[in-house]
Amino acid sequence: MMRAMTAVEAAYKILDTMLGHLGFTATLEVQQTADGPCLQIHTGESAALIGSEGDRLDDLQYLVNRILRRHFPKAERIKVDCEHFRSIQEDHLHEEVRSLAARVISTGKSYQMRPLNAYYRRLVHNVLAENPEVVSHSPDGEDRLKRITLSPKPTPAPPP
Repeated sequence: MMRAMTAVEAAYKILDTMLGHLGFTATLEVQQTADGPCLQIHTGESAALIGSEGDRLDDLQYLVNRILRRHFPKAERIKVDCEHFRSIQEDHLHEEVRSLAARVISTGKSYQMRPLNAYYRRLVHNVLAENPEVVSHSPDGEDRLKRITLSPKPTPAPPP
């Protein structure tokens, strides 16, 4: 008797098939991260897969998750990374956000970050969630890339 395929196994198969059709020779590794499952791509052609600032990697991740949700509507989001590109970018972003937060605290002035996609905006908000002195705000709208504003957290008014 065959066992049912898990969502992660299905995502692995989807990505492996996509890469094969695109002509890439790669090996995939399933990793468990704090953010959930990640499919790590190992290939000698990483620059072509990552694209400019990770845009092709974003597109692959989007397609894998879109196809996966057709068969597993409640599947958790699968992260797709290549040669640890996203992990390195996330570490740099965390450092940048902490530095900018310190700047906002020291100057008392708001700061608008570079445009970020939804994934990286969520990371920024999560980094600052526990910061008692800085608040982050994303503008409304349908734009794919948006600039987050970091501001000093308003001090509560003293009780009368």
